[in-house]
Amino acid sequence: MTSQITFYLSQILGKNYISDDGTILGKIKDFLIDQSTIPGQENEPVRPRVVAIKVRKGAQTRVLDFSSFEIRKFKRQLRITCLEIHDISPEQFHNSLWLAKNVLDKQIVDIHGRKLVRVNDIRMVIIPAGTYVIAVDVGFDGLLRRIGIDKPFQILLGPLRINIPGKFILWDDIEAVGLSNSMLKLSRPSSKLNTLHPSDLADIIEELDKTTRTYLFASLDEEQAADVLEELEPHAQKHLVESLPVEKVADVLEKMPADEVADLLDALNEERAEKLLEEMEKESSEEVRELLEYQDNDVGSLMTTDFYSFHEDTTVAQTLDELRRQQPEPAHINTLIITDHKERFVSVITLGELILADPDKKLHDIMKKNPVTVFDSDKVDSLAGIVSRYNLLAVPVINMNRMTEGVVVVDDIVDDLLSHRKTK
Repeated sequence: MTSQITFYLSQILGKNYISDDGTILGKIKDFLIDQSTIPGQENEPVRPRVVAIKVRKGAQTRVLDFSSFEIRKFKRQLRITCLEIHDISPEQFHNSLWLAKNVLDKQIVDIHGRKLVRVNDIRMVIIPAGTYVIAVDVGFDGLLRRIGIDKPFQILLGPLRINIPGKFILWDDIEAVGLSNSMLKLSRPSSKLNTLHPSDLADIIEELDKTTRTYLFASLDEEQAADVLEELEPHAQKHLVESLPVEKVADVLEKMPADEVADLLDALNEERAEKLLEEMEKESSEEVRELLEYQDNDVGSLMTTDFYSFHEDTTVAQTLDELRRQQPEPAHINTLIITDHKERFVSVITLGELILADPDKKLHDIMKKNPVTVFDSDKVDSLAGIVSRYNLLAVPVINMNRMTEGVVVVDDIVDDLLSHRKTK
């Protein structure tokens, strides 16, 4: 046998396998691969090896040990020979997967391309150490091969000098989603999906069917789920929040900004929203309830309550030290609130201004002298003009007692404009 043979799953499914003397024994229905890592090489790429083969003869289906099979090329055709018949139980492999049943025609995540694709074929290789899966074919060429018209199609396009390029994704660069096998990498902490930006993962989730969407989202940890939920379109948000257990959703909502949670709950029926609020921690729940009291066109409905404030007598160095200690989300500290001894709003300062200031100066020495503010009861319509006129990244929101209620960031104002609300 040659040292290496490559072939496609479509070239071998449904084909006869024979005995050593050439007798037809049955037809090949599927291959079982083992995705287990090698002890001591847990951080190395997984090399999925074929360990079993499903065959059928008449009405009888059996699972046989693949080590007793040989695959050779004979006159450009694949010949599959069974040297000995040994039944084997798939359950003995703890991280196994049937290729035809669980991978072929299924959706996978192209990690590098950060998108959802369909598996049209599977490329495999035979080496002395065994038979392995090396890549999946997600291109048009793979689809033509599956339905058996790739060669006629190439002959047809030949005179036109048109080639159909193949498109392969290495097994190491994919993540399976929506498969029926329960032992998936997706359930492991090392899931490659964790490497994707929440926005990319949200785009992928939106393309999935509702069942798979719920399964994938439920597999994320709370922090990642919160980031992804913020990026999803409203219809996808609503579906997930209504589909998952209240306890799971409440834990995720507690990781999100209160204004985002309020917008999400506002789209739900009152009964579901109330159950979620009751399940959330009291402090988080009360913050969201306060935001839900605002009318849709009130500035308060658009503001975020995640902001950081410092006393005006605090030095620049002390402020920076405190920010480093608390390690807040970067988006929450672009604009910092400055207060007086009664915690009333005095002014604001941007993070850029803070970094460039003399470390020994106090905040009241470098703060804006005539800060622009809005009241929480003002109308959203006024925000776009204020941001444009004063070139602001955020607008502080205060109440009639000059206490800071929140901050409206420019991104939320833009989103409001794009969502065709009343902002002008």
